[in-house]
Amino acid sequence: MEKTKDKVKEPFSTYGSYSYSDYLSWQLDEMVELIRGKVFRQAAAPRRIHEELTVALVTRIHGFLKGGNCKVYTAPFDVRLPISSRNHKDIDTVVQPDLCVVCDPEKLDELGCVGAPDLVVEILSPGNNKKELQLKYEVYEASGVKEYWVIHPDERTLLIYTLEAEKYQPSRLFTLGDWVKSQALPGFELDLDEVFGEL
Repeated sequence: MEKTKDKVKEPFSTYGSYSYSDYLSWQLDEMVELIRGKVFRQAAAPRRIHEELTVALVTRIHGFLKGGNCKVYTAPFDVRLPISSRNHKDIDTVVQPDLCVVCDPEKLDELGCVGAPDLVVEILSPGNNKKELQLKYEVYEASGVKEYWVIHPDERTLLIYTLEAEKYQPSRLFTLGDWVKSQALPGFELDLDEVFGEL
């Protein structure tokens, strides 16, 4: 008879509501995020195309930022988005963007970032589109992320949401042949032929 592993009881319920204090107490092998107190699991390890895009973007952004105050980080990197307090028990949203840029060193501590990064980039993967396009969009907008990039690797497209008067304004859909500029990182330009052409 084949031996089966004992099922380990999870420290959270999909119906519960949790804080960053709870999140820190969990001993998990998988990556999870908290969005308004609800737990969202990482569906699976990112696909190869996702990782190649991440490396291409972080290489270019890091090179541009070198020597300045802004720093670029990739997942896993906790970004806590508090509404009223920096206290762990009061924070109910902890996300791990594929890539983010933080220009205010006061927002950085040994656990990651507390408050809105200046730029967040999310690369869509099968199974996470609703989370990235709806749930994260809402918390990024509400917390004041200046610029939110959504990349669809299979379609080779990029959509930029820029915060204006506390509401996101979408760009046109960028694709092959386009050069992209960032308002959050003045002077930064990205050749999408180069980035998508490397895939």
